[in-house]
Amino acid sequence: MQPVTRLSARLAVLAALCLPGMARAEFAVCNQSYDVVNVAVAQDVQGDFQTEGWWTVGPNQCANVIKDELVSRYIYLYAQDVFGQPVLTGTTQLCIDPRKFVIRGQKDCWVMGHIAAGFIEVDTLKTQRWTLFLAASP
Repeated sequence: MQPVTRLSARLAVLAALCLPGMARAEFAVCNQSYDVVNVAVAQDVQGDFQTEGWWTVGPNQCANVIKDELVSRYIYLYAQDVFGQPVLTGTTQLCIDPRKFVIRGQKDCWVMGHIAAGFIEVDTLKTQRWTLFLAASP
C-alpha cells in the first residue's frame, strides 16, 4: 500500500507543477559573465515609466525581474557590478537609487533625490516572455 501512496504523492506534485496560472518568469535576465551583477529594469506602467531594482545575479544564474506577462513591447535594463560601476549601459536615461527601489516617473532624477542611469532598450517583439543573456566581456 505504501508504493501507491508514494506514486500518488509524486503525481500530485507533477500535476501542481503543470497547473496554469502558476508564477513563471516573463522577463528573465541570465548572467553568463564571470562577475556578480546588480540589475534594474524599467517599463511603461499606465503611460509612465517605472524603474525597479535591484536583483543580484551571480555568474551562470538567472533572475526573474518581471513575473507578469509582458504588456509593453520595450523593456529597459541597466546593470552594474558590485562596486556600482556600469556593466550594461544604454542611451535611455531613467532613474535609479543605490538601495532597493521602485520609482514611478522619470523626470528630474536629481531633483527627486535619485540618480540618472543609461538603460538599454530591449525589443521583446511583442512576446509574452523574454530572456536576456548578459555575456562575458572579451
